[in-house]
Amino acid sequence: MKKLSLLLLALAALITLKAQWVDDPYNNTFIANCNDGAAELYVSTDISTGDSYVQWHYQGENGWSPWIQRLNSEGVPQWPADGIHVTTPDFATWSPGYSMTAVEGGVVTMFRTLGPHHWVVKINADGTFPWGEHGIMLFDGEGGGRSEVIAGDDGGVWVLGTDMDNSFLQYVNADGTLRTMATITDPDKKCTNGKLIASDDGVYVVYAKQTLQGYTNYIKEIYVAGYNKDGELIVPETLLLAQQTVGASYVHYAISDGMGGGYVYQWHSGIGGAYNIYVTHFDKTGTPTITEPNGVPVHSTDPNNFYINAYPTIDPNTNDLLLVYRQTEAYSQSQYKAYINRITTTGEKPWGEGILMLDNGTEHFYGLRIDAFENGDGFAVIYHNGASTQTIEAQGFDMDGNTTWSTQMCNHPYPKTGTENTTGFHDGQNIVAWVDAQNGGVYGQNIGWDSTMGEVTPPAPLPCDPPTDFQGTYFFETDTDFGVHLSWIAPQELPQFYHLYFTDPSSCTTIIEIDPTETEFIDHMSVIGEVVYQLTAVYEDCESEFALTPDGEDHITIEITSISENSEQEIVSILSVYNIKGQLINTKDINELTPGTYAIIGISESGKTIVKKVLK
Repeated sequence: MKKLSLLLLALAALITLKAQWVDDPYNNTFIANCNDGAAELYVSTDISTGDSYVQWHYQGENGWSPWIQRLNSEGVPQWPADGIHVTTPDFATWSPGYSMTAVEGGVVTMFRTLGPHHWVVKINADGTFPWGEHGIMLFDGEGGGRSEVIAGDDGGVWVLGTDMDNSFLQYVNADGTLRTMATITDPDKKCTNGKLIASDDGVYVVYAKQTLQGYTNYIKEIYVAGYNKDGELIVPETLLLAQQTVGASYVHYAISDGMGGGYVYQWHSGIGGAYNIYVTHFDKTGTPTITEPNGVPVHSTDPNNFYINAYPTIDPNTNDLLLVYRQTEAYSQSQYKAYINRITTTGEKPWGEGILMLDNGTEHFYGLRIDAFENGDGFAVIYHNGASTQTIEAQGFDMDGNTTWSTQMCNHPYPKTGTENTTGFHDGQNIVAWVDAQNGGVYGQNIGWDSTMGEVTPPAPLPCDPPTDFQGTYFFETDTDFGVHLSWIAPQELPQFYHLYFTDPSSCTTIIEIDPTETEFIDHMSVIGEVVYQLTAVYEDCESEFALTPDGEDHITIEITSISENSEQEIVSILSVYNIKGQLINTKDINELTPGTYAIIGISESGKTIVKKVLK
């Protein structure tokens, strides 16, 4: 019997291998069987392999439970025709909150069970369950509300849940072991609806603090705090969006800015009585960079119109936020217009009141999604068009907001339940999925950065241009004003940051990270002798060649003839000693030095690093 079951499974897998991404909007790719009541679809791509995962939910023998299908980059399903069903926990008969993310070599799904408890299940690409079919219970049994999960940097995942009063954060290692849980709580307010953004040292949690006002409204404010994998608070709680009265059903959203920080936005009617979208931003240190306490509105407040249903992406060139959103008439909400707008990290809006990309009159559309092309040349907006009969449309734009193409991804005029998200562009293609309300099948379609479907040619890679006109001069004017002044011209597309390579006279090289908005740097020297500087631009996927000087050299050599004491404080702990030639002396004991002049770098009584000249 077991051999027969394995044979049937193999035959089912062979049948699904016939499917693949198509270039015909009348004949989209079949992904799996389900029923017409399925909903809550999620998609995610493992960028290390190109595999994508589609998750959907419908009523099974164990309640409203998830199914998942794996597709290779060509759109060929790799698991049995109905996907893999998470069957062992008991689920509620309604939607209690789900999430899913691809990780290297597999997928992780998170959900709330009937318990109620939060659980997490990992499925490898080969269909096995490394954490067990039932998965792992999270938060020591606490929780039972919304679920959030994002991939970590080592095959593990960050998970976040809530019991509707507090939020719980935990890191799950790649082997399924759990790190220490962190609880975000406030004795006077509810701490819920958290969103996760990966940071350089851990994760940022963006969460609401709210108190109920009446039956349907909350007094709400938005905070951010940073945690490491051991559940320790490493960036203190900081207020991002000031207190507003919002509807209970309206939550906030967050997206990484690609530089270690993030954008946060929400829409509500708390200011001026008309719904509008408000945006703020924090940098990689958790510090807000938009000064308006309520954030920047995407439109001027308009009592005749609502601005809602926003979806974000990030311009990989400038790290600006790009939003697509709906404008609807305030009285009847029967007007369907879609706008796109651009917001910088400091709150400027280069496109003013936004760019009208779609005016559908009173014809329904929903599911607006926006994703930037990975090469930085533009972005695409995908949406479902129609009410009872729906097509799926896509429009391409350049980074100035000009339309470059328009196409239909699905022209079957049947009702569809669409995905909660898109995969974003990877290797030139973006993927969406939906459930066909006529036959209950799960279908999907890829769309290329140039509007092609089916076989997609990846775009040219992101620019990896170095800075230009790299120059440097040594100066020594006063005891407190000395060093090397470096300058350069930024590349056309700003990098994530610059790397300045400094090689001292002993051939020891140090790398200094410089903000991408800077075009000069002053290095207050602490050594005497010949030093070398080299400069690169670091982008998301590459590091440039060294910047060239006006003479065509890829480095700057500076002869340091003098240094100065930069403090009157005494050194209490020696870090390093250099002789008059700039050579590092292998000692931290002044008594071991031979007669001569030395530069001593050390820690002062106040804990600062200082330089002292010493004559022995």
